[in-house]
Order: sequence, then C-alpha cells, then structure tokens
Amino acid sequence: MPASVRPSSHRLSTFHSISRILGVVYAAERSFNSMLTDPAGRATAVGGGEQKVAFLSRDRTRSTMTEDGDREELTYAESGVDIEASEAATAALVGAVGESEGDYAGLLDIGDRYLGLATDGVGTKLLVAEALSDYSTVGIDCIAMNANDLVAAGVRPVAFVDYLAVDEPDETFAEQVGEGLAAGAETAGIELVGGETAVMPEVIKGLDLAGTCAGLAAKDAIFPGEAEVGDALVGFRSSGVHSNGLTLARTAATRGHEYTDPYPYDDHETVGEALLEPTRIYAGLLDPMRDHDTHAAAHVTGGGWTNLERLGDYRYEITDPFEPHSVFEFVQSEGNVSDEEMHRTFNMGTGFVAALAPDDAESLAAATDGRVIGRVEDGTGVHVRDLEL
Repeated sequence: MPASVRPSSHRLSTFHSISRILGVVYAAERSFNSMLTDPAGRATAVGGGEQKVAFLSRDRTRSTMTEDGDREELTYAESGVDIEASEAATAALVGAVGESEGDYAGLLDIGDRYLGLATDGVGTKLLVAEALSDYSTVGIDCIAMNANDLVAAGVRPVAFVDYLAVDEPDETFAEQVGEGLAAGAETAGIELVGGETAVMPEVIKGLDLAGTCAGLAAKDAIFPGEAEVGDALVGFRSSGVHSNGLTLARTAATRGHEYTDPYPYDDHETVGEALLEPTRIYAGLLDPMRDHDTHAAAHVTGGGWTNLERLGDYRYEITDPFEPHSVFEFVQSEGNVSDEEMHRTFNMGTGFVAALAPDDAESLAAATDGRVIGRVEDGTGVHVRDLEL
C-alpha cells in the first residue's frame, strides 16, 4: 500500500509506543495552557467511544415522485444508511474486540489521569466538497467531530493525527484539506502532531479523510457520565448539518437541484455551500461545564436527538430547543422527510447538550451561549416538543 507519512517541524511522523504518545500529549497540553480557545462548534457514525461504524453511500438512482405527483417520503435507510444495521455491525465488532472504558471517547488509565482517544471521519460530506471542488473546510469537520467527542467525556483535546486516503495525489486539494485542519486545530486549541497520506487507487475513489484526537483529563475532571432525574438540559447551537446525516441530506437536496444551484434562503449562496458549513467546535465549553459541575454531556451526532439517551436511561423532555437552521427546512422539504426522521438523523440546530443541576444550568447558560432547553425525568425516550422519538 503506497503511503506517505507527513512529518513537519512541529509534527511527529509516527507513534511507536504509548510512552511516545504520552510525551506528545503532555507537550501539547503544556502548549494548550498558554493559549486561549475560541468558545464557538461521518457518513453516520453509530456507537460510543468504544467502537464506531461509518457507512458511506453515494447517491443512488431513485424515483422521487408518487403517482399523484407528490414527492416520495425519504428516509435515512432509503438513502443508503440503515441505523439498525449499523448498530448490529458495531455490536458484532465490539463483541470481537471487547469493550473499553468510556462512551464518546475511549479512556486509558495512565496513573494520575486519563488519556482519552477519539477517532472519526468526515463521511460523505466529502462528496459535496468534491462536487464544488472546495475542500477548504472539511479539515475543520475532521477536527471537530473528534475533539467534540472528547469534550463530551470531559476530556481536554490536546493532539491530533490525520489520515488522508486518495486514489491519486493532488497538491491543490491536499493544500485545502491542510488549511482546514490547521484552522480547526487552532479553534480547538490542539496541536497537529502527525499524519499520513495513503494512495490507493484500487480501494479509494476520490478521497477519504479521518483522524484521531488525543486528550488528557485529571481523574476528578471527567464528567460522571450519567444525568440525574431533575437535571436541566443546557443546549448549545450547532452551525448547521455538521458531519452527520449527509447521505440523507445530499439525497434530498439533489432530488431537484445541483450543488451549484442558488440556495433559496439568504444565509448561503449555493445548495452545496449550505451543506458544507463546517462543524462547530465545542472545546471552549469544557472549562465552563467543569466549573458548573456538569453531570454528563452529549455531542449530537449520528442518530440526532436520540444521542441524549447516552446520558442515561431516563426520559429527556425537550421544551425549548434552538430553531433549526434553514438547511434543515430545505432538506426536509426537498426530501419530504418526516419530522421524526429529521430528529432521528440530524441535530436540528442543537449540536451539544449538557445535563446538570437546575441552578448550575442557569449559571452555565448565562456564562456561555447556551440556554436551558429541557429537563431529565423518570421514564425512557426523548420527547422534543410534540415528537416522541
């Protein structure tokens, strides 16, 4: 397999042992302590920190109209991603390799603290970038999807390695990907410490971009990981679709449009630009959440609002979510997607949620750009206004 490891003056070319990883992570953490972070935000990834499965699907030939001339209702499964099949595959993989400690991130006890690791990719958002010949923001998505998972565990992201697989090398898109990775790393307050480019024309058509983020946390800094009955839920706005549900979003958007078509709302110029809006990085929320005794946090990724169930076996009553971005209205209209399917697939405007005591929740919301969106009750399931998920 032809591959190229990409070192630089501030990067390590490869990691040969845990001790070397820790050396890099500790150095990155020291660097982070002198920085101020910005408080501002995969095919679908299903599962926790132990294992994730990403399913990538290109657009399929499809009939979009019923006999009455109405658009057929589109679902995520019909677009090419079956969540139940994804979960079954994840369970099979976990059964083979064994579970590890952690949910959004895998946690390794290294003595006085935890080393947290998260791995994720950009998914089929890359197909939109390919169509527009604009890869300048997908590196931000790659950083965000990993760093946000660490933050949800209460772990401070400190270092990142990327993996770029291509059918043939191209300096232009490689430079654009690098620019996005650098921008994402700056926002997340982390160091880019290594990476690899693999050229695999018999395996890859186009490119795939993924990465792994390492973080550190004192043992008493990790979030307990489970909400409590009576907790309030503080939500934080997303920037758009982020990097989940793009198979459904793309399929719906291209039923009657090209990516280069004018976008029918004022916040973006083209359909493709609306879908490419980079994922918000939430690293700046870590300290405020710790300061306000957060019990658990959820990164709203693949599975949409059902991610709240990862906070514990309770009922999550959402009474005041953020209004969805226009891109969600566009996708729902073009794909004739049900409200339930939209909320089971997308973040719908709320990209991150913290559970904590009501008084602490009000203080956290006041100290950040969050707001109280609901509460934790006895029972099961997620209830968003009039929707039961």
